[in-house]
Amino acid sequence: MSRRIGVLGGTFNPVHIGHLRSALEVAEEFAFDELRLIPSARPPHRDAPAVSAEDRLALVRLAVEGIELLQVDDRELQRERPSYSIETLESLRAELGSEVQLFLLLGWDAYCGLPSWHRWQELLDYCHILVLQRPDADSEAPEALRDLQAARSVADPQSMSGPCGEISFVWQTPLAISATRIRQLLASNRSVRFLVPDAVLAYINAHGLYRATS
Repeated sequence: MSRRIGVLGGTFNPVHIGHLRSALEVAEEFAFDELRLIPSARPPHRDAPAVSAEDRLALVRLAVEGIELLQVDDRELQRERPSYSIETLESLRAELGSEVQLFLLLGWDAYCGLPSWHRWQELLDYCHILVLQRPDADSEAPEALRDLQAARSVADPQSMSGPCGEISFVWQTPLAISATRIRQLLASNRSVRFLVPDAVLAYINAHGLYRATS
């Protein structure tokens, strides 16, 4: 069988147990050989994080230490310009070869925003897309995505075949944890224990990350 590799990108600002639990569940459900967490340095759709890329990378590495299925990939941090997913996928394909099944994991909001992404219509030339959707989601994809979704969607995500080219939806009840809320708590000197792994919290405290500056 071909290797199966998942890709989950984001600012991870900071990485929290919601990210990790969701990633691990998908990796196990789809029998991935590995799922790569790829921190972005300069996301094109939002302001650059105040915390450095080096610190966010260190946090993700600490978070997945000892979890064999979850790996950290720092290729986007090596670029001197915004992180475009299509370029990351091109790079992964060049490294992994044409036969590996590559799955890009997207939350529902990110999926609906695809038409604003750089070269978004080429994404399926390099990967499958797994959309992580809440069971209570009742919104529809934007019109710009509907033709693509109609042509490429697969009802059963377990039946996705080939190295790339298909879209499917995974119903998941994510933990209601927000990186924004974690930053707010830290800025007001309140505890975020049990929202992030202990090793992540220890690093945040040791380096004074996300704290309000006087």
